[in-house]
Amino acid sequence: MRHSPSSFPRLLPRLLLIGGAIGLLAAFVLTVEKIALLKNPAYVPSCSINPVLSCGSIMRTPQAELFGFPNPLLGIAGFAIVTAVGAALLAGAGPRRWFWLGLQAGVTAGAVFVHWLIFQSLYVIGALCPYCMVVWAVTMPIFWYVTLHNLRGNGLGRKLADYHAVALTVWVLALLALIGIRFQAYWSSLLGI
Repeated sequence: MRHSPSSFPRLLPRLLLIGGAIGLLAAFVLTVEKIALLKNPAYVPSCSINPVLSCGSIMRTPQAELFGFPNPLLGIAGFAIVTAVGAALLAGAGPRRWFWLGLQAGVTAGAVFVHWLIFQSLYVIGALCPYCMVVWAVTMPIFWYVTLHNLRGNGLGRKLADYHAVALTVWVLALLALIGIRFQAYWSSLLGI
């Protein structure tokens, strides 16, 4: 789907506001669930649905507290910033280049962290957290469209903008394929195969 680079300034503020708010809500719920688990080790989080979709098993791992505190606290801070930036842009703010570069650094760190968490969930822990997957799903479009915004002035940015949906579609399909392959035995047992 081709879009002119001028369409991205209209898309980006809404994406940051809505995606940031969704990510903030998911991070908040994960934080509440983590606190409940800390208060009562026998607590079963609402997102622990079955052996594969199991937040509780993920929350009990060292990966859930990479920097010595629960990871969702990073999400609360990061997504609050993203949401506020989206609201400011919708209100007409025109941030300077240094601001956009700072936002790029933050969303890039978020994207790298999310991919590390995806790897840990799939291949080390062996479980998926539905709220975490919501965070994955909003982090990548936020990263992608901030990157496109920051590249908009050069030839590469214009070429990427022309096919912006392709990169996100490939990412989603690749992630779904990895999940399907990793938990193939479980999915097959559900279907009686």
